[in-house]
Amino acid sequence: MNFPPFVLLYDYRCPFARNVHQHVLTALDQGADLSVTFEPYTLSQGHVAPGSPDAWDDPAHDGSLLALEVSVAVRDNFPDRFLELHGVLFEARHAEGVALTTREQISPLLEACSLDPGSVFALVDSQGPRRHIADRWRHYHDELDVFGVPTFIVDDSDATFVRLMSGPDATNPAASVATVERLLDLITSHADINELKHTKLQR
Repeated sequence: MNFPPFVLLYDYRCPFARNVHQHVLTALDQGADLSVTFEPYTLSQGHVAPGSPDAWDDPAHDGSLLALEVSVAVRDNFPDRFLELHGVLFEARHAEGVALTTREQISPLLEACSLDPGSVFALVDSQGPRRHIADRWRHYHDELDVFGVPTFIVDDSDATFVRLMSGPDATNPAASVATVERLLDLITSHADINELKHTKLQR
């Protein structure tokens, strides 16, 4: 199937983002023809009280932004290492219970992906990744009404929030290709379906 390029939003704290992103990463590893850009979307900003500083301007949110800043720094400067790190960060957060809020927690993960923590954190300290996070949040929230992750963005105009209850099947990684293609077909070819939700979790 031929699908248009799309953006996929993430915050490493969200378990549903982990499910969708791991399916997409697995599909890419299986050779799926997908043109995807992974973009950060901080959930912290959605909980900022009226009149309070934005998350990216408030040192109290430094920890919650750190993994996103690291991911943007790697994506834009070491793109050949990004996909591996992206998956590793999700797994560390949800399979290993790593908070991803300190450099001490994230440094070993960078090293495991053949990245130099000092070089990555120097890019974080430049504030460039944080400015990007702020810019993307304003754009997707203010212009496309995005409220959470994971959200697919097509043509920078159509935003679709997706919640999958499970991640890839390690014994059948090829199934992730079908899963992602089914999602993209629903998103791009069935815009009249606005919401479809089981009232009870199906087993």
